[in-house]
Amino acid sequence: MMPTDKRIAVGADHAGYRLKSFLVEHLKKNGYDVDDVGTTSEDSVDYPDFARMVGQKIADGQSDRGLLVCGSGLGIAMAANKVSGVRAAPASTVELAQLSRQHNDANVLTIGARIVDESLATDILDVWLNTAFEGGRHQRRVDKITDIERGKRE
Repeated sequence: MMPTDKRIAVGADHAGYRLKSFLVEHLKKNGYDVDDVGTTSEDSVDYPDFARMVGQKIADGQSDRGLLVCGSGLGIAMAANKVSGVRAAPASTVELAQLSRQHNDANVLTIGARIVDESLATDILDVWLNTAFEGGRHQRRVDKITDIERGKRE
């Protein structure tokens, strides 16, 4: 795996803590500069806090991409997508991870620790990190997402 965007912010709630920790080690072994915002245990925490922290690092340009892990990968994606400039996509398959990059230029990947095991999560992450945005007709659609985010009306 060759890093493309080397700076990645990572966060998780208590349900995603173990998988996040595993994936952080995988990222570091593969040359990524990892900014782990927590959580640091399986003690109960609220996923929106970590989604906000990772999302803000993307929005501020401190990280190129983000990875978030919770039980399902859904709630943490919803929370991250409230941060301006974030396009978070939950992926439970390699194909979804690939399409989120090719067609949607997702800059945050969310994974459900109760949905996928370490092996599949690693495959999902690797494909997501190494898949380029196709641009073209997809750029027009991503631009429309940005317009919605900015409150622009047609």
